[in-house]
Amino acid sequence: MRKIRMGMIGGGIGSFIGDVHRKAASIDGIIELVCGAFSSSSEKSKQSGKALLLPEERCYASYEEMIRKEKELPEDQRMDFVAIVTPNHMHFEPAKMALENGFHVVCDKPMTLTITEAEELEKIVHETGLLFALTHNYTGHPMVKQAKAMVKNGDLGGIRKIQVQYLQGWMATQVEKTDNKQASWRVDPKKSGVGGALGDIGTHAENLVEYITNLKIAELAADLGRFGEGRVLDDDGNILLRMENGAKGTMSFSQIAVGEENNLAIRVYGEKGSIEWHQENPNQLITRWIDQPKKVFTPNGNDLYPEAIKTSRIPAGHPEGYLEAFATIYKNFAIHLNNVLAGKNIEQPDYPSVSDGVRGVRFIHASVHSDKNNTAWTKL
Repeated sequence: MRKIRMGMIGGGIGSFIGDVHRKAASIDGIIELVCGAFSSSSEKSKQSGKALLLPEERCYASYEEMIRKEKELPEDQRMDFVAIVTPNHMHFEPAKMALENGFHVVCDKPMTLTITEAEELEKIVHETGLLFALTHNYTGHPMVKQAKAMVKNGDLGGIRKIQVQYLQGWMATQVEKTDNKQASWRVDPKKSGVGGALGDIGTHAENLVEYITNLKIAELAADLGRFGEGRVLDDDGNILLRMENGAKGTMSFSQIAVGEENNLAIRVYGEKGSIEWHQENPNQLITRWIDQPKKVFTPNGNDLYPEAIKTSRIPAGHPEGYLEAFATIYKNFAIHLNNVLAGKNIEQPDYPSVSDGVRGVRFIHASVHSDKNNTAWTKL
């Protein structure tokens, strides 16, 4: 193995998510940032690259310039993949250009603004054979891996009921009218797409449901709210879910739930038992059983499945959190890419793919369609 070389689009000075991506990618020591087009402003992009101690010639004025010039470099110097950490409206074009020029892609969610764009990226990925990872980072937690493995192994029996929530309160006031850039683009349909909180955090809830249960959402009925004065995109929502196996589900998400910080939680109920996981207390997976006492699993603790063991980085009792889970996506992607570069044909390791990205975009549009039609049941 060698270090995988990463280029970055977006994530310049002052960017929260860009810094998260860089830290997560570096945790396991197998990825290095070598270049970037960090801003739509040429000056800011170069300032950001300088602050990150990159060579001046590898700090580009635009993503087009970066992809073009990186492709001209010798294979042992150019970037191997690009990480796209821009607002939603700037995902599709950079991803498409990178793939068409032979570069692998890691992209923030939601993958694109439209279903057509999402399906086009999926087609390009399949035609080129290049790798594409979507950063649904919560799937990287060891206890989420344990939950998925337990469902897959049949420990819970057939799945009957699912409850998922993602509650925040940071947009309870008109924060977009301040200098908060995170808020300003999220309320703008041109940059965020047709979904507000739905696309930002609802897609995380959707992905977590399908990831843990290994079941697809077949139909949904969505009731979206717009409580912030003048907002045209949702900032709150409740959705009924029908799963492909007949299980029922409820989803609640909000960014105007006063007092909530990052309250992502899921409960899955089967015929024999249930699991419960909270992102704000990510190192515990609570299980309950018909004929046994309640049991709590912890990272690197007892009775874990291999999927959870290999994701835990430190001894039991030492907290692992947001950055480590994010890093798991990058680690699994880098391991896969290293094998591809070595000419080895392996099955894709456990990280969200372009197909998960398509599911997420379809989920957003189905929910908006349902809401516009008086919460009508809509097929996904």
